[in-house]
Amino acid sequence: MHLIVNEGKSLTVRTGGGQYARYAVQTHFVRVGESYIDLIEGYVKPFWRPGDILSSSEKVIALCQGRIVTEDQVRPGFWARLLSRFVHQTAAGPGMGLPVKMQFAINTCGLGPVLRAAVRAGLDKLRGVHGTFYNLLDPEVRGLDGFFGRDIPEYAHMGIRIPADPDGVCDEVYEKTGVEMMIVDANDLTCELLGRCRSLRDRPEAELLALIADNPAGQDRQLTPFILIRRLG
Repeated sequence: MHLIVNEGKSLTVRTGGGQYARYAVQTHFVRVGESYIDLIEGYVKPFWRPGDILSSSEKVIALCQGRIVTEDQVRPGFWARLLSRFVHQTAAGPGMGLPVKMQFAINTCGLGPVLRAAVRAGLDKLRGVHGTFYNLLDPEVRGLDGFFGRDIPEYAHMGIRIPADPDGVCDEVYEKTGVEMMIVDANDLTCELLGRCRSLRDRPEAELLALIADNPAGQDRQLTPFILIRRLG
């Protein structure tokens, strides 16, 4: 096992709190139902030092929790197919441009709220404001991954939801392994902090996000769901 830096990503970052190194921790391809405690013990602890912060992707935690939904469970209807045609695809993927993801949004939030969010998003787009649709709906909608197999074929027919109780997961990891962890939902466009252990909750959210704002884990098939963050100097 060894630490790496993903292609196109910088090893170091400087924030208001100083300069930090970000080491990508490569794992095997994690399957549904594995133990995140075992993953951290096996892949992270050999390199861990007191004072380090572990940034975990939300996807690996959700997979371990079994937080998935399949195409058989989400069958797009008329409104999902219609609304998905108006979604702009970004570099991060098609998002709600996939009818199956739009149907998940309808199932989660209800058709009325989704229609209102779509209308508001259309009006805001005329003013140059983006992201309204996701911001008006449940975080489950914003955080749904998968149903897209361009980079990871195994996710082509499976959706991965956001983790349950991310703060609690981070506390459990700290209690069982001593690793201070935060869980992030990141891609090459945005980064959101979902949870962190108790010892990190007094640190400003913006400070923690600045450590991984450029998504050092990548969003293709790097198999680096964990980033070990270490202060330098």
